[in-house]
Order: sequence, then C-alpha cells, then structure tokens
Amino acid sequence: MREMTKAIAVTAAAIATIAVPLSGASQDLPSIAIGDARVAPPPEAALAPVVLLVDLGTGQTLYEKNAERRFMPASVTKVMTAYTAFEMIERGEIDLRQRYTFDEDSYRNWRRRGSTMFLGLGEQVSVAALLQGILTVSANDGSALLAKGAAGSVEAWTARMNGEARAIGMRDSSFGSPNGFPDEGRTFTTARDLITLAQAIVTRHPDKYAAFFGHKSLTWDEITQENHDPLIGNVEGADGMKTGFTNEAGYTYLGSAERNGRRLAVVVAGAERGRDRNAAARAMIEWGFSAWQPRRLFAQGQEVGRAKVQQGAASSVGLVAPRQFHLNIPTASDGEIDLRLTYRGPLVAPIAAGDTVARLQIRIDGELVQSAPLVAADDVGEADAVDRLGNGMFGWLQ
Repeated sequence: MREMTKAIAVTAAAIATIAVPLSGASQDLPSIAIGDARVAPPPEAALAPVVLLVDLGTGQTLYEKNAERRFMPASVTKVMTAYTAFEMIERGEIDLRQRYTFDEDSYRNWRRRGSTMFLGLGEQVSVAALLQGILTVSANDGSALLAKGAAGSVEAWTARMNGEARAIGMRDSSFGSPNGFPDEGRTFTTARDLITLAQAIVTRHPDKYAAFFGHKSLTWDEITQENHDPLIGNVEGADGMKTGFTNEAGYTYLGSAERNGRRLAVVVAGAERGRDRNAAARAMIEWGFSAWQPRRLFAQGQEVGRAKVQQGAASSVGLVAPRQFHLNIPTASDGEIDLRLTYRGPLVAPIAAGDTVARLQIRIDGELVQSAPLVAADDVGEADAVDRLGNGMFGWLQ
C-alpha cells in the first residue's frame, strides 16, 4: 500500500462540475485560478499578539498570528465549562431543571468575587439559570456552583473538562478551574484549540448554543447586568461567545457570527486594552465576511474522482463528497486553487459505501488550507474467480 495522489487543475467556472477519471499511481488534477490569495488583513490585527480567524463551515483559516502560542484564557474558560455541561445534559447525567444549592463553602469562596450573578447563601439555582449567568455575565460564582453541583467537587469537574477537551482534539490546553480565575498557570490554551472548541459546541449542540449564548443582558435577583461581548449587537449575525480578562492574561475573546449559512469564529488574545481586543474582534469578523467569498467546490454526493481497488468485484470505486465542500477565496479574484486527491492504495476490498477512503487536499499558493474526507460511492465486494480474471485483463489493457 502506498500513498496515491492525483492533482486537479480546474477553471473557476467549472469547479462545481469536475470529476477526476481513474488513472495511474500519480493522479494529477488541474488548478483553479484565483490571483493573489494573500489578502492583507485589517490594521486592527496588530492590536493583539494572538489573532485567529477561521471559517467553521470549511475549516479554512483566513488569518492567523501565533495560533499555537499558549496563553491564559481567563473567563473564556467558561465556554469549556458550558461545553462540558452540554455534553453531560446530552448523556442524561444532569438536567437543565436540576437545582444546586449555593452552600457555605461556595459562598465563602465566591461571593461577589470578580464577575458575579450575586448568588446568595443557601440560594437554589437551576442548571439553566447557571448557564445563563455564566455565559451572559461571566458569573464566577455560577461557574463554581455548577461545577460542584454537577460533579461533586470543583476538582472532579475540572477533570471532566480536561477529558472533554481531549476528546474533541484540544491537544494543547489544560483547565484548572471552571471559571478561568487565576490559578498559577494551571489553566492555559491556544487560539487553535479554542477554535476547535467553538466548532464542537456549535456543531454538536446547536440548540443549546442558540439558547444560552448571545444574550445581551441578564436580570437575576432584580439586578440587571449587560453582556460585554464586543460583537453582539454591533456585528450582524453575531451570537457569542465569551470575553475574558485578568491582569495576567490581558484581554481575550472567542467569538462567532453567522451570515447566510456561513459561520466565522475569531480568537483575540493578550491585548493590553479592552478596546483593542474589541476593535480587533469586530474588524476581523467584518473582514472575513467582506474580503473573502465562499465558492462551492463539490455538491454533496458528487463524484470527485475514482480510486483503484485490489481483490474486489470491481477494479475501481467512485470517491464522492459526503457533504458540500466550499472554499473561501479572495473577493473578485481570478487566480488558481490546487486540488489533490490522496489515498493509501490501491484500496483493498471489501469496501462499504460511505466508508472514508480518501481525502481531497485543497491548497492556495501552495499552502494546504483544507483536507476534506471523500467516501466510497458504492459497495465493492471481494472478487470471485471471474472478477479476478476480468480485473486482471483490464489492468493489463490499461
């Protein structure tokens, strides 16, 4: 078995109709012209040491600066707390109607400490209300109560957080608290990991995301507080996610906006001033929507190419897109995109329709921007004697 590749060159007008014929070990596909893909970012990108902008629908990075650098997320940690709670709700381990009591220990440690929803001693609060407080007004007290109530202790909760983070591929993050309060560096993450978290929360829990993120204010116990999210109410389609600040971490933000079915997510971290973080986040999202346009590459179920099959009832199998594939390209550009099929082949039968058997690599200016899965179009059973004879003759004639 070896890596089989085929490069495609396609005109921009024909991109949605391309299919790659079966060929030899090196499969070459033509390119799509798109001009200079290196679009200059807005000047506000310079306002923070860490900036990352990604299209969550395609996985394409539109801009990055220090995306792998570790930093303390401060209250952005609470997005991980929300995701952990959503997963537990989905598994039936906790319920939105459950109520937890703000006990004496929690009251002593978290009463009005930093951002708060002003919970009182002995107050019973539902999981739903706690999530609203955590995600709208960044409630440190609400985060601690949810953690202790759902897992029995803050330590048990953070162990769950870290387990959930590893499960979704956050490979360079660690969480030592449910709220991101300074903990001598035990809590850290990267911009790339936060985008992974954003992707997981909006795709795995779209209904809960819509229900709990993006609220402009919260009134609890007759006290109304505003959400400090810099995008909500200021950027079309914005619906979250979370700001963060400590003296050690600086000003941080993870946010998202959706327009016409296209969702972008942005991370800004380590800014010295809140207004710099806010300006950078707004500018990056607006630039992402205005400077880049989506281009459909392949429709769901469309055959992209074919792969050779050994020991099968057929000598090849179609490779199809399991979903629509899109790519963001610079607005009004007319240069080239490089597409390349890769698979470890020849494939060996039996193969089931829908099995992921290849990938479509998409490059701009030689840089890999997306690696998308391709699945088998049909079942390919193991060859009988007649099939083997026919396949052998077909291979000899090629």
